[in-house]
Amino acid sequence: MSTNNIKLEVCVDSIASALAATEGGASRIELCSALTEGGLTPSPGTVKTLKDHINIPIYCMLRPRRGNDFIYTKEEMDAVLLDMDILRTHGADGFVFGALTKERTIDIDKCQRVMERSGSIPLTFHRAFDLTNPQIMHDTITVIKELGFKRLLSSGFRATALDGSEYLAQLIAKHRDIIVMPGAGINVDNLDELLTNTKCVEFHASAQSTARTAVVLPNNAEGVQMDCDVTMGKQDVEPYSITDIDVVRSMVSIAMAAK
Repeated sequence: MSTNNIKLEVCVDSIASALAATEGGASRIELCSALTEGGLTPSPGTVKTLKDHINIPIYCMLRPRRGNDFIYTKEEMDAVLLDMDILRTHGADGFVFGALTKERTIDIDKCQRVMERSGSIPLTFHRAFDLTNPQIMHDTITVIKELGFKRLLSSGFRATALDGSEYLAQLIAKHRDIIVMPGAGINVDNLDELLTNTKCVEFHASAQSTARTAVVLPNNAEGVQMDCDVTMGKQDVEPYSITDIDVVRSMVSIAMAAK
């Protein structure tokens, strides 16, 4: 693994996080909304604003709803394609997408529609791959390559990329014509081990720390929640995560020093 070639993509869901990732030395942004839901399609306003303030590529997530089935209806695909058109006009440099069939194989038809609509803009196939059958992973990644995807984001069929590093190492060693990018649970403490185990040339992390909202609730607002379904128990006034410049810098330094 040669020095200085390993790139960090930071996944973000806010302007503040994107600015921090850029300042910290990230090579690329994966821009989403709602990372707490696994990352959904970002707003055009966020993309346009960031294009005016950062100079690294912005890849936009194309995911119209939460849920880990990645089986989309015709109407959902119509929304995905329309979002794609709008985000491209506001400066998106790439897109991140994945679709599966009920049998948990790659949905070739839906991926082809996205690929055809993308033109020359590069696409990453996201961690929907990790829900496919690992026993046929080489066949699956071949389909993804033949569709035209330039990258595959994967945790190696496990909850974290470190746990899945054996699978990731096999994919990276065998498929040099696509960038297999480890992602999920990567942090400063385990990054060096992951790089050593996988020999990856790019990796994906949120590089987060915890921030607190500046909002001070009035006394009569105790227990007020911003969710439509209050049974979910989430509150926007609780601490939230944000990309940390120092964490990004540390990850970039570890990657530069990797052998």
